[in-house]
Amino acid sequence: MLLLLLLLLLPLGSRPQKLPTRDEELFQMQIRDKAFFHDSSVIPDGAEISSYLFRDTPKRYFFVVEEDNTPLAVTVTPCDAPLEWKLSVQELPEEASGEGSGDPEPLEQQKQQITNEEGTELFSYKGNDVEYFVSSSSPSGLYQLDLLSTEKDTHFKVYATTTPESDQPYPELPYDPRVDVTSLGRTTVTLAWKPSPTASLLRQPIQYCIVINKEHNFKSLCAVEAKLSSDDAFMMAPKPGLDFSPFDFAHFGFPADSNSGKERGFLKSSKFGRQTSPKPRVDLHRVCIGNKNIFTVSDLKPDTQYYFDMFAVNTNTNMSTAYVGTFARTKEEAKQKTIELKDGKVTDVFIKRKGVKFLRFAPVSSHQKVTFSVHSCLDAVQIQVRRDGKLLLSQSVEGVRQFQLRGKAKAKYLIRLKGSKKGASMLKILATTRPNKQSFPSLPEDTRIKAFDKLRTCSSVTVAWLGTQERNKFCIYKREVDDNYNEEQKKREQNQCLGPDTRKKSEKVLCKYFHSQNIQKAVTTETIRGLQPGKSYLLDVYVIGHGGHSVKYQSKLVKTRKFC
Repeated sequence: MLLLLLLLLLPLGSRPQKLPTRDEELFQMQIRDKAFFHDSSVIPDGAEISSYLFRDTPKRYFFVVEEDNTPLAVTVTPCDAPLEWKLSVQELPEEASGEGSGDPEPLEQQKQQITNEEGTELFSYKGNDVEYFVSSSSPSGLYQLDLLSTEKDTHFKVYATTTPESDQPYPELPYDPRVDVTSLGRTTVTLAWKPSPTASLLRQPIQYCIVINKEHNFKSLCAVEAKLSSDDAFMMAPKPGLDFSPFDFAHFGFPADSNSGKERGFLKSSKFGRQTSPKPRVDLHRVCIGNKNIFTVSDLKPDTQYYFDMFAVNTNTNMSTAYVGTFARTKEEAKQKTIELKDGKVTDVFIKRKGVKFLRFAPVSSHQKVTFSVHSCLDAVQIQVRRDGKLLLSQSVEGVRQFQLRGKAKAKYLIRLKGSKKGASMLKILATTRPNKQSFPSLPEDTRIKAFDKLRTCSSVTVAWLGTQERNKFCIYKREVDDNYNEEQKKREQNQCLGPDTRKKSEKVLCKYFHSQNIQKAVTTETIRGLQPGKSYLLDVYVIGHGGHSVKYQSKLVKTRKFC
């Protein structure tokens, strides 16, 4: 049986006593006494401990097996650095066996007995894998576990038990422990794995946790937690005598101590130990999905390699086992076809939500200036213009905008258009080296239609809108709508690129030409007659340019008086 009382802790002048086990009331009493574990060198039976190593500073743990032919299992989990560890055994000093009588040896002499004898090496390992020592029949004696990190300060976990068959705190892996990629897309990867026998056969509560990152696979959940720690707090030295903060005793049937969290607060506090500068947040994500054994990871980047690790976690013990991780590269985005723009010709462009389109303009003749006219039909779009790789323009465009750029002989222009986050985008674009080529009509800054409430009658409404200094043709249309017609419905119909040719002839009110050299007086009014009392109407004004392209003003909802 694995005994937990460290020999070095035997007080001077006390009578030798049988070393307590986890099943005895004495041990349960002592485990509540934090002074019992202040030396940090005791490995308890059947519980996982967490601790740290400073680089090139070895650490030794002890436990005692009292009887021959005792089953024994020891598990060491490196967190974020490779470890060198060795398990050895030596004969238990006769005075410490609990069976002797007489006065105990002085404490210093007991230390000499332990530290001067090397013992018999049973197992050694060097690396960053979770490694095990398992024996169905171990001799009695004093067992020593020596650990060393030569790479850096690191965190690690140790678990030891004399009842490995009944404990089984770590979830068991299936006969095929691989994580398989069953489906691959541009932004999604579907994973599948076989269930842990701990869940399917032993009916213990198991949940699966997936870890996704772009760097490498992880061999333990402890390594993931170390990577997620952005401030290296897990490597800070604890208070002297308090580095044994191994586990939540409540998980193993021991009463929890309400003050223990305060005294072991070094994991959160930087008061003790080395000061470290914060690291940037790592691109690593962890999600626990319950007991499902298939999962689709979404919102990934196209043409990017990701590493996927799966951990089975026993929710009773909070201990985990790693499946064999995998990696996959998401599919590339479909290559964008570049649209060629012709000088002076309007091109219609459709862009998916948050999508991107590329256009190319290569004037055939030398030019001093080039003009780009953009008409965004719905929401604003982002436009970038590069000339021979050099960025000349980057702006958000809403409505109609015109950009004039300096030209260059034999220059080629690449236009990048990015759609809105709200929804799909539509736009018209014209590129020309002829300054007088104006296909889109000019617009005032304010494209609202104003209705005069005092001039409303039961059969007419009077409205006004702004014009420009350029002589354009304006056409006004009306459409009767239901009384419950709202702003949301109106917004869905605000496609400024739909011209009068999409309207019914019965909806046309009139067309007229209008302009004013004095921009302050470029206002026109119109009274729309022949309406029904108490009815709602949607009014639209279209301005039509010289090239025949039209732009719609913002729609206006009006209602006639019900009683006159």
